[in-house]
Amino acid sequence: MLKTEDPAHPAHLNPIAKLALELGPLGLFFFANQRWDIMTATAVFVVATVIALAIHYALVKRLPMMPLVSGVVVVVFGALTLILADELFIKLKPTIVNSLFGAVLLGGLFFGKSLLTIVLDSVFKLTEEGWRKLTFRWGLFFFVLAAINEVVWRTQTTDFWVSFKVFGIMPITLAFALAQTPLIMRHEDKSGDGESAA
Repeated sequence: MLKTEDPAHPAHLNPIAKLALELGPLGLFFFANQRWDIMTATAVFVVATVIALAIHYALVKRLPMMPLVSGVVVVVFGALTLILADELFIKLKPTIVNSLFGAVLLGGLFFGKSLLTIVLDSVFKLTEEGWRKLTFRWGLFFFVLAAINEVVWRTQTTDFWVSFKVFGIMPITLAFALAQTPLIMRHEDKSGDGESAA
């Protein structure tokens, strides 16, 4: 049975290797689109994503939730793109994935649960209030990413969308993550029980 990563006992993967496995397929997607076309790039993206997940699982015997869900959507919508010869499906993938994560996070808060540790594979230890605030911010941010993707693919060329997906979304996400540092420091759980509060 396939196991997703347990936030209480996370398997450790070299940060550089983790980054390479998560960004590698996206880089190949960009390269293939520049070299050939969006259909070839989609096929490369799907295969590279499956290989990256397989390597990750082989190394730590677990898969983090976010890359796993994203990978499943890549395979499904990539297959639809290739089978139906319609690039719309691969363009919708970021909208669907980000909307899904946003809905899970905000929906969890509605039911009194902070699911950020599962979705983001987080290693932070925060107070209950800290988890609520951070989860709310990330939930909204995922919806913002979904909206940005919709605007870009509907108003720009396919080549521009691919470039923005690779070189635009990551800096935006990193900038947002860094902007949360004051909140994380302010609500750090000194007792070490923060994960249970999440």
